[in-house]
Amino acid sequence: MLLGTHLTLLPKAKIAPFSPTVLAPAPSATPSPIDSDIASEIGAVTSPLATDGSVLAVDGTPTRCTPSCGAASPLAVLVWPSILLLPLYMTCGERYRDIFPEEWYAAPEPGQWPSALGLSLGISAVAVGQIFALLYHILRVKGYLGALIPIQRKGAPTYPLASELLSHLAQPEGFAMLGCYLSGTWMMGWMPASYYSFEGGVQWELVALQLLCQDGIQYLMHRIEHKASPALYQASHKPHHRWTNPKLFDAFNGSAADTFLMILVPLFATAHLVQGCNVWTYMAFGSLYANWLTLIHSEFAHPWDAVFRSLGLGTAADHHIHHALFIKNYGHLFMYFDWVCGTYKDPATCSKFNSGV
Repeated sequence: MLLGTHLTLLPKAKIAPFSPTVLAPAPSATPSPIDSDIASEIGAVTSPLATDGSVLAVDGTPTRCTPSCGAASPLAVLVWPSILLLPLYMTCGERYRDIFPEEWYAAPEPGQWPSALGLSLGISAVAVGQIFALLYHILRVKGYLGALIPIQRKGAPTYPLASELLSHLAQPEGFAMLGCYLSGTWMMGWMPASYYSFEGGVQWELVALQLLCQDGIQYLMHRIEHKASPALYQASHKPHHRWTNPKLFDAFNGSAADTFLMILVPLFATAHLVQGCNVWTYMAFGSLYANWLTLIHSEFAHPWDAVFRSLGLGTAADHHIHHALFIKNYGHLFMYFDWVCGTYKDPATCSKFNSGV
């Protein structure tokens, strides 16, 4: 069964339930020196290693990614339009008008409770996007979308797929807190008036501006959590840094304080800084943001990473740099703020990473 198998990369003693095709890139160039102040970062934790340097699986069995030929499937890029499926479908020919009564999407009168339709569709858009992002990841690790390149040279972590999937979906620091935030701010009328409007389609230029604004404020909050005080770091962001070699399912695994400071505060600020957005724009932004944040925690490089990096867009390897080194690459969706502030490190210059990621 699709979700019942365990994610295992070539155990030493027996044949695994499945064996994804793992592409072993050429060895990295001469290792670059690691920044001298990394060791001073609070709470650095290393991934468990066997005596031969291989990564320990959940059950303690050493595993290692193995050489194999192959290439990533171009079908993988379909995950991006799939993430936007609900707002694209609803706005195509204004289908929402044929599905819902007009009073459900009419603008609220002053002093009137807003309709819950926009809220319900927004949460559903994120959920639909998450289904496709997770399906993409599961198909990849089961070998249906071509070869895999582990980001870190120690290999990708191994784990029971079904239980990690359920744990990811049940994390209160992620979807539960986000759902409460969205419900509260929407129903209390705390969003700008335009966000309740169903008129028009997705305003893509405003979606881009929302993503940029969100990531800029998140970059600032991220650095504050790391640098303001040891107490703040340990109470908020340190739990998320338990993983120096993260996997996709670790994206929202942290603490309530971390989610509040690094996700909810930027979301509220972005909503009031980027004016003129309608409900479809807010919906597209929310789904892209939540699912992109999930994808950059992947333990494997994505097929689009080379294009993304050339445009300054965040990749899984860029974010692995932060988890491995702690003091670099504070940005998530974009690397522009790291470039400007001098905190960017190219994954190609990290001796801990495979080449080509």
